[in-house]
Amino acid sequence: MVDLCRKLAASQRFTWFIIAVIVAAGVLVGIQTFPDLERDYAGLWTVLDRIILLIFIVEIAIKMIALAPRPLEYFRDGWNIFDFTIVAVCLLPFAGAYVTVLRLFRLLRVLRLISVVPRLQILVGAILRSLPSMFYVTLLMALLFYVYAVLGVILFRENDPVHFGNLWTSLLSLFRVVTLEDWTDIMYLQMHGSDAYEGYNQSTEGLEITPHAQPLLGAFYFVSFVMLGTMVMLNLVIGVIINGMDSAQKEVADRQLHRLLNRDDGEADLRIDRHQKLEELRQKLRSITDELDHLA
Repeated sequence: MVDLCRKLAASQRFTWFIIAVIVAAGVLVGIQTFPDLERDYAGLWTVLDRIILLIFIVEIAIKMIALAPRPLEYFRDGWNIFDFTIVAVCLLPFAGAYVTVLRLFRLLRVLRLISVVPRLQILVGAILRSLPSMFYVTLLMALLFYVYAVLGVILFRENDPVHFGNLWTSLLSLFRVVTLEDWTDIMYLQMHGSDAYEGYNQSTEGLEITPHAQPLLGAFYFVSFVMLGTMVMLNLVIGVIINGMDSAQKEVADRQLHRLLNRDDGEADLRIDRHQKLEELRQKLRSITDELDHLA
């Protein structure tokens, strides 16, 4: 029984089957958002949901039995705890006002794809590892926004009080600019003056407007902000995430090696040897790549 569970847990076909079931669970939750379909086929959806939940329970049982004689090792992996929690909550007898909570957890079952697909685990791990460094990138971005927002109020408040009337509207306008959503409209308002746009003064009744065109200053202000806020900051974020991804890949490799060391079957030594050879080959490829970059 234990050997069969170990083979199933390590089987690629079993993994793909679980992925298909997770996708089916997500599709089922989406179908139930259509009132007519949910009402007409309520019994079918209930049966399918119970089948999916049963498959998830069997999957957890197989993985725990595969770790015999230490089945509680299953809970040493954070992703396993995540899977177990979602399945356990779906088993609770929710009713009445708590049906929405049950549906929410049914929807969260789609997130189990992260725990099943190793590449997604690496991506999520990279993002989590990047959060401390991302804090300083966010702080730098906040300083950039604040300086440009105050500067925008000083320069453009009289010409365009809608977008730069105070600090808060200025920050909101800069957020629109950094997302590149029609940011040129705001720039042209400052470059050509608000009186050059028909309908602008009529839409701002009650605001004191003194049209003032600033072609050079307006262009420099917005182009420099887009360059710094969009391109430079984006590259910083990408760099931080790449560093976090390297650390996450190393953590996944160490975890796999740890699992191999704790296996009792005769293939463990062979798998460890292969793993060590792959690590040596990877190190050699990295050194060759570094030398090529240095020569270039």
